Parts: sequence; C-alpha cells; structure tokens
Amino acid sequence: MVSQVETPRLEANRYPTHTVEGLVQVFTCAHRSFFTNVMAQALRIAGQGAPVLVVQFLKGGIAQGHEHPVQLGQNLDWIRCNLPRCVDTPQLDDLELRSLLDLWQFTQNAVMQGKYDLVVLDELSLAIKFDLLAETEVLALLANRPRHVDVILTGPDMPRSLLDVADQITELRRSHQP
Repeated sequence: MVSQVETPRLEANRYPTHTVEGLVQVFTCAHRSFFTNVMAQALRIAGQGAPVLVVQFLKGGIAQGHEHPVQLGQNLDWIRCNLPRCVDTPQLDDLELRSLLDLWQFTQNAVMQGKYDLVVLDELSLAIKFDLLAETEVLALLANRPRHVDVILTGPDMPRSLLDVADQITELRRSHQP
C-alpha cells in the first residue's frame, strides 16, 4: 500500500495574506541529546505546507553535505555536514572545518533568502562552544533574518546571548538519575 500526502494549495487572491513575525526558539539540556519534539514540530509544519530546513552541524558519517539534502516529504529538507564522522571535539582537520564553514555559509544564505518558514539549527551551541562558528555571526543572522522565518536552536550549553534573544526557551532535564 502506498500513500502520499498532498499539500493543500490556496487560491492566491481568495484569502487575505498577512505575515506573522517569526520566533526564535531554543531547546537546550545539560547533555547532548536528540530533540524529538523539535523534529516532530518540523514535520508537522512541513506537513501543513510550509517549507522547513533542518541543519545538523556536527553530525556526519553519511557523505551528505548541503549539496545532497535528504527530503522528507515535499517540504522538509534535512542536511548534515559532509564529514566522515560525528564531531564531539573542537579538533577538526582542514577538510572537516571547510565542510562545516560551507554548511554555515549555505545556511546563512538559505535563511536570508527567506526560502524556508522554519529553520532548525541542530547542535549550534556546541559548534559555538568548540569555536567552530562565531557567536556574533549567529546573532547577526537572527537579527537580520526575514521577519517571517522561525528559527529553532538546539544543543547543550547554549550561550547566554542566544538565550537573551530567544522568544521561547525549553530546557529538557532528567526527572531522575539512573
């Protein structure tokens, strides 16, 4: 059995349009974690017909890069750094660093073009903590993005400056220690 989700198309002149200002959301926790609720939100929004981009800065191992996005449905593009491994230390060789910086440049361009309504920047806080991306560049991107673009930042040890510009902060924590 095969099923396909069809994206609803609205007649352009039939409904008045208005732009809702995009939000900056932060999902953080004390440990490195996969934020299932962020992916659920991205899939839900994409399923409603809005274009979504998920960028995983420190995940690798599948030779993907921004040139080969995984498309989940019609509206969700998922890209990872073109690395042979997942990054867990600040030490990158020159090719790995170039790949990460290329992904960051691609991400900045995609956000500024306003092509996506939601952009998820996964493990961005670690990329900043490892001094692989400049915190000031991230702040500039958030401040200058098109008004309608929602951005979700994830990762442990989120810098205070990013928390200060967030419209919503969700901190995940364990309710018990095993």
